Amino acid sequence: MKIKEVTIRHLKMQLKNPFSTSFGTIYNKEFLVLEVRDEQGTIGFGESVAFEAPWYTEETLKTTWHMLEDFLIPLILNQEIQHPNDALELFKGIRKNNMAKSAIEGALWDIYAQQSNQSLAQAMGGMKEKIEVGISLGIQETIEKQIEVVDNAVKDGYKRIKLKIKPGWDVEVMRVLRKHFPDVPMMADANSAYTLKDIQTLKQLDEFNLMMIEQPLASDDIIDHAVLQKQIKTPICLDESILSLEDARKAVELGSCGVINIKIGRVGGISEAKKIHDYCEKMGIPVWCGGMLESGIGRAHNIALTALSNFVMPGDTAGSSHYFEQDIITPEVIAQDGYITVPQEVGIGYTPDLETIGKYTVASKTYK
Repeated sequence: MKIKEVTIRHLKMQLKNPFSTSFGTIYNKEFLVLEVRDEQGTIGFGESVAFEAPWYTEETLKTTWHMLEDFLIPLILNQEIQHPNDALELFKGIRKNNMAKSAIEGALWDIYAQQSNQSLAQAMGGMKEKIEVGISLGIQETIEKQIEVVDNAVKDGYKRIKLKIKPGWDVEVMRVLRKHFPDVPMMADANSAYTLKDIQTLKQLDEFNLMMIEQPLASDDIIDHAVLQKQIKTPICLDESILSLEDARKAVELGSCGVINIKIGRVGGISEAKKIHDYCEKMGIPVWCGGMLESGIGRAHNIALTALSNFVMPGDTAGSSHYFEQDIITPEVIAQDGYITVPQEVGIGYTPDLETIGKYTVASKTYK
């Protein structure tokens, strides 16, 4: 493929319900959608998952646009690309900025899948026909409301419930929820809200038979997590700490975790995500696909990735209707009884709805 044109669109979509974590509350999802066209006229779509503020990683929507416009797009325009893996080599001179890299690399994977007459999942090597899905639930205003949203998710058939926790909203909340839902697979996600000074609190979570506790300590740490994992029974899942295959290797060798959450945007794209998946499979470390409140385009990429064999735990890829009144793809992503069917159509398997994309676009620019 030879890339001739890239369009960046800045979209703003209101969430159906505010999403609260230890670092704040999100009411609207603002994000970038990339439309990449090659010389044959094949169009691929990618999505950047960077938030408006740098609370998850250092990247933001504005810094992502800057990196794309001034560095990454110039590196691929008019370049002959044989395979999306080539983007790793093209972008190797740009440090980090993984969410910017993944947005454009995802579009290259879409083009590659279309040109090779494969679904995106097949192009990656995924074999599953359907995937198990869980759901990520934000912190609610009251424990009664938290029970209600968990109950609704259980009734909807989700295979795993992820609950956000933070100091002061952790042990007692989990105790109440486990009493109400004794057999529901649950996990806790701390988003780096604790330190080793909180070991006694985190040890108490062992009594609730959680699948894992996700990223309890600092976002760039693997050393303290290794110390913590030796003192608690609940498996630690690393999220923000894993930005590359090398990070995964070091964390596994140190014993910092028993599970790894792979997010395409966080690790710099599908190619790096596949490398982490393959390494973890070799080492016997289960993985699952985390979510970033993606629209349907990013959600489609997550579904395809989860079709790989070592994604053995339900991910965060809930259906479109859980997040938005109207998604930007057709058909929308539908989760039924805790499963999503992996599309078999060529490319991402869903059709970007340009009219709806236009409706939510607040700015755009085309590069040739």
